[in-house]
Amino acid sequence: MPRLGAGSAPFNSRRHLPSKLRKLRELDGKAAVQIRGAGTEFDSLRDYVRGDDVRSIDWRATARRSAVVVRTWRPERDRRVVMVLDTSRTSAARIGDETRLDTGIEATLLLGVLAERGGDRVDFVAFDRRTRARAGSAGQGNILGRLVQAMAPLEAELIEMDWPAIPAQVRAVSAHRSLVVLLTSLDSGAPEEGLLPVAERLASQHVVVVAAVRDPQLGIMLRERNDATEVFRAASAERALLQRAAVTAELRRYGVEVVDAEPHDLPPRLADLYIRLKAAGRL
Repeated sequence: MPRLGAGSAPFNSRRHLPSKLRKLRELDGKAAVQIRGAGTEFDSLRDYVRGDDVRSIDWRATARRSAVVVRTWRPERDRRVVMVLDTSRTSAARIGDETRLDTGIEATLLLGVLAERGGDRVDFVAFDRRTRARAGSAGQGNILGRLVQAMAPLEAELIEMDWPAIPAQVRAVSAHRSLVVLLTSLDSGAPEEGLLPVAERLASQHVVVVAAVRDPQLGIMLRERNDATEVFRAASAERALLQRAAVTAELRRYGVEVVDAEPHDLPPRLADLYIRLKAAGRL
């Protein structure tokens, strides 16, 4: 079977960049904003309010003031974002008017540019059973050019993903706690033997996001039940959606964030999640 080329996919998601960058600038502009999350740059003390993490309570300062106070943290910059793009056989599937690989490329470009503008170091790996491409910002700027050059020759390889090799791919580019984004499929093969154990392992050290494309046709099939054929298709769609929901629930049980969206929604939704994680001090 022929392989499906994806290197010529345009950066259509560029149109979302100005609005996402505005949100990032709003974060950066709040120099004294105090995040309740687990940033590592100590900022100041303030009175405890309901909903604060009890682990942030400064007990010595509480004893001195006779009132409960918590440490606050600044959003941390210069974190690492590692994006792993699945180029195995499932990336060849066409969803809507593009392949999964096309959508993954779009999401990677948008997140990569946004993260670099956010002050983070960006690394990218395309992988199936071997490394197909690699790129990184290395603090030199122009991540967009590097990503485009690295992804231009990419094609969907009609082979199975070597999931156990993924942690080593991440270690090769970052030995530190990072945001690890796996751009892959939620309905490929046996997730309990591939994606799930790998995501759980990565989540023990990193903040992990799984970004997957959902076929809008599933929703259409689920609603149409006018004859026996459509009822059969609806049952098949319902089974597929239930499986995706089960995999998503298991990933979230491990602390993994999941973005499961239709092709044109995946890039901006992944970018929004990055901004939320940064605002919460989780990066």
